[in-house]
Amino acid sequence: MFRADLKLSFALGVASVVTAALPVAAPVAFAQSARDANAEAFVQQGAREVLAVLNDRTKSDPAKKEAFRVLINRLVDVPKVTRFVLGKYARSVAPDQYNRFANAFRTYAEGVYMSRIDDYHGEKVVVLGSLVRKPGDVLVTTQLAGGRSSAPTNLVWRVLNDGSGWKVVDVQVSGVWLAITQQQDFVSTIDNNGGKIDVLIGQLVKDGGTGKILRSGK
Repeated sequence: MFRADLKLSFALGVASVVTAALPVAAPVAFAQSARDANAEAFVQQGAREVLAVLNDRTKSDPAKKEAFRVLINRLVDVPKVTRFVLGKYARSVAPDQYNRFANAFRTYAEGVYMSRIDDYHGEKVVVLGSLVRKPGDVLVTTQLAGGRSSAPTNLVWRVLNDGSGWKVVDVQVSGVWLAITQQQDFVSTIDNNGGKIDVLIGQLVKDGGTGKILRSGK
């Protein structure tokens, strides 16, 4: 995983995207008429709030975790993300099994972020522009700079608004959409274990947010 994706991708792997029926478009040059000021403001404010929590040296780790959880619930479409990362298995998963996966995935993703609290040292996010794919579906490009970053890093946020407010659904870092990558890892893990979703659930619980078990396939 990229250091920058672990720092700012709300994806909870963080993985966050809508459905395969909504293909991801590659970012293109921004035209002034294509920008969405509301989507840009949402991303800018959300990124600032997350960094403020993670950079706060007055908060204990448990306090940061709780504050981070509250932000994620408000900024990310967590149920949609959770179902997406199951890929083709989302169609056949039993309700009880899905609930157990959702809890394990949430704990796993939070563990990834919380294990890297010490990585946050004064980074700032600046919005560079946005592209309206269609009304309510916008790609917002930002730049992460400062702190310990050796060089500025561009991130593209996909945000949707169904009329009830903006939500983050995926983040692109260095040309890679994180939720799609997470889905590929999860589906591969299930495929390699005879289609047993419980194996993935067990690995997420055992992994504890390090990402090592899923990457090794053990």
